[in-house]
Amino acid sequence: MFSGLHGTEWIIILFVVLLIFGPTQLPKLMKTIGEGIKALKKASSDSDSSETSADSKEKKQ
Repeated sequence: MFSGLHGTEWIIILFVVLLIFGPTQLPKLMKTIGEGIKALKKASSDSDSSETSADSKEKKQ
């Protein structure tokens, strides 16, 4: 998805984000994004493990 972006494009994107949110809100924004990604990964792994346990129960029957 982002493989086409190179260094210059990333710098421009980061500059625009900095202009929009400002230097004081940027750390809060990054923390919120990080927590969201962590929750998404946890939900994904929980979903995968529950599917795996359900599959193993079906095989035992």
